[in-house]
Amino acid sequence: QVIGGAGLDIDFSLESPTGVLLINEYRKSDGVHTIEPTEAGDYKLCFDNSFSTISEKLVFFELIFDSPQEDEDGDNWAEVVEPEEMLDMKIEDIKESIETMKNRLERSIQMQTLLRAFEARDRNLQESNMSRVNFWSAVNLGVLVVVAFLQVYMLKSLFEDKRQVRT
Repeated sequence: QVIGGAGLDIDFSLESPTGVLLINEYRKSDGVHTIEPTEAGDYKLCFDNSFSTISEKLVFFELIFDSPQEDEDGDNWAEVVEPEEMLDMKIEDIKESIETMKNRLERSIQMQTLLRAFEARDRNLQESNMSRVNFWSAVNLGVLVVVAFLQVYMLKSLFEDKRQVRT
């Protein structure tokens, strides 16, 4: 998402490790893409601002990996603790509910980050509009003062006696 700069647009492309172009977008202000990685290696992510070389852009992007990454120490506690037969809930059920809660919390963090990016873009736009309004208001005030002085001068010159009095 482009959150600052002139035009709020940028070119975006994504290439696979073998050089196959997966995504290619021109002059977009925001976008969400879901890619299933089919190849091992480094994917090339490119933001291009060459069409607007005069103005710089401020870009927010986030990479979200949905595949769970296994922790080496995360599963060892299930082997150490033996569930008692009297308990209704098994350790697997507790582990599943904790994992579900963890996934939901991660998703809410991602949504809050995205909302912060939208807020930052809107704030930058509002601040640039405010500076533009302040500048043109100052210019308008300057013109108003000059016109007021000219009107007073012209009105005063109408009442002046331009005849030369001879005594």
